[in-house]
Order: sequence, then structure tokens, then C-alpha cells
Amino acid sequence: MVMAAFFGLLRRDVRLSLRQGGELGLVLGFFVLTVLLFPFGVGPEPQVLGRIAAGIIWAAALLAAVLSLDRLFAADYADGGLDLIALSPLPLELAVLAKVAAHWLTTGLPLMLLSPLLAVFVDLDPAAIPMLMLSLLIGTPTLSLLGAIAAALTLGARRAGVLVALLVLPLYLPPLIFGTAAVEAVLTGQSARGDLLLLGAMTLAALPLAPWATAAAVRQSLE
Repeated sequence: MVMAAFFGLLRRDVRLSLRQGGELGLVLGFFVLTVLLFPFGVGPEPQVLGRIAAGIIWAAALLAAVLSLDRLFAADYADGGLDLIALSPLPLELAVLAKVAAHWLTTGLPLMLLSPLLAVFVDLDPAAIPMLMLSLLIGTPTLSLLGAIAAALTLGARRAGVLVALLVLPLYLPPLIFGTAAVEAVLTGQSARGDLLLLGAMTLAALPLAPWATAAAVRQSLE
């Protein structure tokens, strides 16, 4: 029963996100445009772009993830759906995890799948593209998990989007550092195992802790 409710909420959020394609298109469009603007700012030299390409794509993915955090709880909070979710038999921590999973499936996963095309545009060495995708695959769930905490803390606040960005961007620095370092390790012929392990450790640590913290923030906002 609990798992059926979990997957039901997950499917609902994914369907709603895909049905309201404008928000998903805004996130992906922002991601693409941010990456495409960098060559105009730093110059078209392949050596320069190739050196910073991983950082460009990771930074753009972080900013795109921040842009999408508003839709995690705001709509359900506004129409009372969040109260029903909190009162349902499904534990609120699992409900939060389902919403976070839906957010990743409609944000983090598309960003990861789109990254190889943008990597070619910014002259990233093709040999490093699989590592870029792997680092995003391991690291982007952390962005959704940590972002959920900030989104819950700012429920009902004025200019919630600005507050979310201020809260979450410092927390996004470790995934950015280690995700970029993993790709650079491939470019320099070194092992990326340590950076990937740290990315995985952050995701595994956030997986049980973030839903608990987010659920506590949601309960506080609903009181």
C-alpha cells in the first residue's frame, strides 16, 4: 500500500511536469543558452574552451536546477494539495522522496542526456564526455535532494525563488567541484575514482537525510 502510494505520487508529478511542458522547456532552454553564451564571453579558442568545458556545463546544470526548484512544492502548497499529502497514509518523508525523484526525472536526467551535445559545442575532448555524463548522473540527484530542503524552507515566503537560490547555491559547491574534477582527471590522464566516490557519498548521505529535513520543513510551513 505504501509503495503503491509512493509510485502513484511519483507518476502524478512526472505527468504534471510533462503536461506543463513550458517549465521543463524553460529549464532546458536556460541550460542550453547558458552554455552557448560562454564561447562568446571567453573566446572561441578550442584549447581555452576545452579546458573549462566541464566547469561550464556543470555550472549551467546547477543554475538550471535552481531555476526548477520552485515547482517542487509551491503548486501543491497553493492549492492545498500539500495538506492532503501530509495527511495521507504515506509518510511525509516518502512523499517528499517521491516528489524529489520526479523532479530529478524531469530535470536532472534531461540535463544529463543533453550534456553530450553541449560538450561538443564547447570543445570538450570526446574521451571525457562519458565521464561528464557519469558525473552528472551521480551528482544531480544531490542537487534535487538538497534543493528540496531549500524549497520547503521558503514555502509561503515572498520572493521564494531568490531565497531558494541564496540557501542552496553554497550547498551546490561540493558537487560542482567534484563533478568538474572527475572530468578534468580524465583530461589529464589521472584516475577519477576518488571524485566519483565523493559524489556518490554525497548522494548516499543526502538520500536519507534530505527527505527527513524537508519533511520537517514542510510540516513547519503547514502549521
